[in-house]
Amino acid sequence: MKRSSLAIQVLIAAILGILFGLIDPSLAAKFQVLSDVFINMIKMVITPLLFSIITVGIAGMGDVKKIGKIGGKAILYFEIVTTFALLIGLVAVNVLQPGTGLDLSHLSKGDISKYTQGASHLSAVDFLVNIVPTNIVDSLAKGDMLQVLFFSTLFGLALSTLGERGKPVISFFERVSEAMFKLVDMIMKLSPFGVFGAMSYTIGKFGIHTLKPLAELVGVVYLTMVIFIVVVLGTVAKMYGFSIWRLIKYIKEEIVVVLGTSSSESVLPNLMEKMERYGCSKSVVGLVVPTGYSFNLDGTSIYLSIAAVFIAQIYGIHLDLMHQLTIIAILMLTSKGAAAVTGGGFITLAATLAATHVVPVEGLALIIGVDRFLSMARALVNLIGNAAATIVVAKWEKEFDESKMRAEDMQLTKKSVA
Repeated sequence: MKRSSLAIQVLIAAILGILFGLIDPSLAAKFQVLSDVFINMIKMVITPLLFSIITVGIAGMGDVKKIGKIGGKAILYFEIVTTFALLIGLVAVNVLQPGTGLDLSHLSKGDISKYTQGASHLSAVDFLVNIVPTNIVDSLAKGDMLQVLFFSTLFGLALSTLGERGKPVISFFERVSEAMFKLVDMIMKLSPFGVFGAMSYTIGKFGIHTLKPLAELVGVVYLTMVIFIVVVLGTVAKMYGFSIWRLIKYIKEEIVVVLGTSSSESVLPNLMEKMERYGCSKSVVGLVVPTGYSFNLDGTSIYLSIAAVFIAQIYGIHLDLMHQLTIIAILMLTSKGAAAVTGGGFITLAATLAATHVVPVEGLALIIGVDRFLSMARALVNLIGNAAATIVVAKWEKEFDESKMRAEDMQLTKKSVA
């Protein structure tokens, strides 16, 4: 099946899912099983694929100093860009004030106990300690990406010191990663079913009307994320000699899947494969993309800053500049754990509100009903942000093949004309 036809099928599946949710909500809500099965199949291959790719990438680089340099530059880039994302979100929610004048009695409320319980155990110290696995087999089984990343980096470094003796092991993991990519390609052919199930469930369970009381919040989040992509990522792309629009067009199949499933994790293997084809070296892709999924959460950062202030606005709590800067400082730490704990951005938001001692954590119950819709935007911007970050770091390290990018762009142009 061609990638272009698959993207069209996924888009059609999303539209049919929305229509099904509107026509028969009670039946449509039961179709979440299709989405769950699809995402579980993707998660099934993510950790072994990451382990093999990172091990091979690190072992192939050989130079420990080079690995540290790439990792350091990637983290520096992540911090700068996510700080911009937090600040843009803060400016948008203050200027547009989506939480003012809302009637609390009309808002859909939900159970937030599981999120607040998770937040009570989330701290910067725990996050750092938990990066180091006590049992790598357990980490692989649980799909803990940060722990797998940590171990596979060290394992790759160890292999690189063995010289010729390490080559058979490296060759083995190269074959494993090839088999895993083939498996991912097989699974992705089922993505229209997963997207149909996800959209059917979302509309059937919550309904279109659930957006009305919080339309301003949804609008502010989406508008801010568009501005971030156009202004911040667009500027970064121009500085480093590539087009953010061509990049978005290049990963359009992944974007459609992310919008349907609300999970950027569902396209992680595909993104890594595409970034290599676009010109980034295997070693840079193997290190930057997985790290970015935990540290370069641009969409999540925008959402967190807007949601925190939005809840304060709902309760009529005035946050002065110092309070808001404090929230930003807390978010710069807590947002790094968003991908490492169950519940992701919502748990991180709960942890942040609890740390402020100003904004009530109970306010999470007001927005949980539309969090699914907001998570689509979060996942989408996270995906685009990590794709752009990989190119930037590859160019920094002179590990980027311009001819590959031009060839892929040319193919996109030919498809557009055809």
